[in-house]
Amino acid sequence: MIHPLLAGLGVALPIVQAPMAGVSTAALAAAVSNAGGLGAIAIGALGVDAAQAAIAEVRARTDRAFNVNVFVHATPTPDPVREAAWLAALAPSFAAVGAQPPVTLRAIYTSFGDDAGMRAMLLDEAPPVVSFHFGLPDAATIAAFHARGTLMLATATGLAEAQAAAAVGIDAIVAQGIEAGGHRGHFDPAAPDDALGTLPLTRLLVRHLESPIIAAGGIMDGAGIAAALDLGAIAAQLGTAFVACPESAADAAYRAGLAGPGAWHTRMTDRISGRPARALPGRFDALADTLHTLRPPDYPVAYDAGKALHAAARSGGDSGFGAYWAGQGAPLSRPMPAAALVATLADELAIHRTG
Repeated sequence: MIHPLLAGLGVALPIVQAPMAGVSTAALAAAVSNAGGLGAIAIGALGVDAAQAAIAEVRARTDRAFNVNVFVHATPTPDPVREAAWLAALAPSFAAVGAQPPVTLRAIYTSFGDDAGMRAMLLDEAPPVVSFHFGLPDAATIAAFHARGTLMLATATGLAEAQAAAAVGIDAIVAQGIEAGGHRGHFDPAAPDDALGTLPLTRLLVRHLESPIIAAGGIMDGAGIAAALDLGAIAAQLGTAFVACPESAADAAYRAGLAGPGAWHTRMTDRISGRPARALPGRFDALADTLHTLRPPDYPVAYDAGKALHAAARSGGDSGFGAYWAGQGAPLSRPMPAAALVATLADELAIHRTG
């Protein structure tokens, strides 16, 4: 039986596509939603106009519910000394690819909490679902979305974060296990991280909260979805599973990495963006000895340097500095159209639920 929260959205399957900034597209989101799941786009890396255009494109491709994800990270604190030290440490890597590091670094993404224009646009567009990563918006914003009929999700990596989300009226919690690819959604990256796996985290939240829980992290097939449901989750969120779909924006190097031996060795790093995130191994790993004594600039300021280095290297044919986010289930990736993948997941789930 599908949970009433999903049924109310017209979602027929307990399958949620992770938003994945830079990878998810309107085509991917619409394909997942049209196939019976809940598709998603991420607009945290976009300006207001581009975000609004992305929402319009999803709506042009589907009349079903979809999720729009935003970043609610803490406002970065400028620190010229720390940023200069970071750039100096990266200078040899820039030189190795025939480039100069940026003179200064920028906060390349604006937190949703600081972006009145994005808030106004989203409230005007009133997508069926809005989700929050890295934190929560203020109570007035949550009330405004509820007034517009928008259902809200928020990522939590532990019980305290989930309780905070439930307390302010978030409709369902995405329980992000340490296995998940991409950025950890914990609210304070400087705080200790218990690094709970998807299984214990999901079960803990189900036991301690009345809010519906969506399990996320390392889930790649119907067996994983069935396990999440058995733990009490209402659905499973899959990200890495959809990266290899032709509708995603993943480039050739990303797809090759996902299909290669590195998929077995994903690792957590804050060296790329300034926040811990799980990725395929790459050339940033070789910088560990150089960078490990330095505290990276705040997210997303550090990401400005990471993206600049990747762009410089890629212009010479070197894709090793790419931020190829992937979860621990990456070796289970199956390249196929999104609709076919959703159908395959549904068939596998049915087997495991009835078998």
